[in-house]
Amino acid sequence: MSHPADLKYTKDHEWIRLAGEIAEIGITDFAQDQLGDVVFVELPDPGRTVNAGESFGTIESVKAVSELFAPMSGEVIEVNPALKDHPEAVNAKPYETWMVKVRLSDPQAAASLLDSTQYEALTKA
Repeated sequence: MSHPADLKYTKDHEWIRLAGEIAEIGITDFAQDQLGDVVFVELPDPGRTVNAGESFGTIESVKAVSELFAPMSGEVIEVNPALKDHPEAVNAKPYETWMVKVRLSDPQAAASLLDSTQYEALTKA
């Protein structure tokens, strides 16, 4: 599996794409592969504050229901509307299918996340 170098990763298998104080969050290819066919995604309403490491939603597949964890803290400013009708997009294009956009409270906290090399090592362990 190839993990894009421009993203940061968590040990819980979420990715985050940073653009200043705004970040897109999704799940990794490894995560979607482990889940199997995704059939439903429950996401927070815009305006909700999320805290790093805390659950911000759930993802349901034919195998299981799993929690989604926020890589960083901030305010949800947008949810991906396409996931309501097409949750399977997570399986088809995991690194292009963001779930939420968050206005980060501390963009510098990204330094504590994994880079693609570190995440690759994690998934092989």
